[in-house]
Amino acid sequence: METRDDGFERVRREADPLRQAKLAGELMSVYQQRAVELARLRREAINRAAADQGLSFSSIAKELGLTRGRITQIRQTAPPAERAFFGVGPVTVAVPLRAVPGRALPVISSEDTRAADLLTKLLADLAFQVEHFHIAPDGNWQPRGDVAAICGPKSSPVTAQAIASDPALTFEPDDTGRWTIRERDGSRVYESPMDDPAAPRWADVAYVGRLALSDEETIFIVAGVHALGSVGAIDYLARNLPDLYAHVGTQRFSMVVRSEHDGDTVTRSELVCPPRIHDQK
Repeated sequence: METRDDGFERVRREADPLRQAKLAGELMSVYQQRAVELARLRREAINRAAADQGLSFSSIAKELGLTRGRITQIRQTAPPAERAFFGVGPVTVAVPLRAVPGRALPVISSEDTRAADLLTKLLADLAFQVEHFHIAPDGNWQPRGDVAAICGPKSSPVTAQAIASDPALTFEPDDTGRWTIRERDGSRVYESPMDDPAAPRWADVAYVGRLALSDEETIFIVAGVHALGSVGAIDYLARNLPDLYAHVGTQRFSMVVRSEHDGDTVTRSELVCPPRIHDQK
């Protein structure tokens, strides 16, 4: 059997009992998430065997040493294909703490809290274990594992550096200091309707992308021009994840979502810039 150093032996060798208990719990979470991902992979493999090789599910059951009923159960109960969009898990949902003049402690905006709650529900529905992380007010942090950051470039140099690697879009302040999302070729600018000086509206745009942290690591980022836009972007993801996964899979990409709001309620969310898959040569 293939072996891999995934921390198991380190847990076994740990002498400190409290440290060993903590490490064991963390590794159990990893194993549980891998089991869920294996169930998803098995379901997809069965479906591909039927679609690509023309095998009946009875034939597949025989080849796998299972009953036809068990094959049906696997196909009905295993996680859907689009779960892979967010990785294997556990998934860390990261939001920024913001320093507020006159307050001793930093706070999380109500919109970021709402977006994190919506994303947590989406991830839980996909059988992910979800962990939460608060990015320090200076924006410096070290993403590890599968991470979904609800955090724009203004709030963290880490997300700013990741977005700077995007070959299709930029997310920077313009000459007046107003933050906008732009096509790198200059063909279009995505501005927040909230910033319209003539007729500001309760609407926003958001950058969404899976971006490089290193040659091997990526980070998923949702970043409204204003925090409200992140809520709208998560609403779009929750309603369109199967189609988005079918288009981008697990590749690096970026897109822009526009949303309209009535208080805390998203009344509309739609793509204004379709997903651009990034060249990963």
